[in-house]
Amino acid sequence: MFSCAVCGCKKSRMDLADEVFNIDGEYVLVERIPTEVCVRCGEQSVSIATSETVRLSIKGGAAPTRSIQMLVYEFAASGSARSADAIAP
Repeated sequence: MFSCAVCGCKKSRMDLADEVFNIDGEYVLVERIPTEVCVRCGEQSVSIATSETVRLSIKGGAAPTRSIQMLVYEFAASGSARSADAIAP
């Protein structure tokens, strides 16, 4: 039975999600992961079995379906301060 880890809601819906993983310094996109989504707050939850399938696909040498070029952005706090400067004590 579903119970949201964030808000405690008991209702969810099934959806498909895309997730980027950093595996040994290499970014890997896994598409269409079956995900349970909380109807109240939108928190996504993946079953242990699904997580294991994703892990085995990435680490087990499954052939990727395609390759893409990806834009990369660094978070910048508003103003001219860099994000690391903005959170320094």
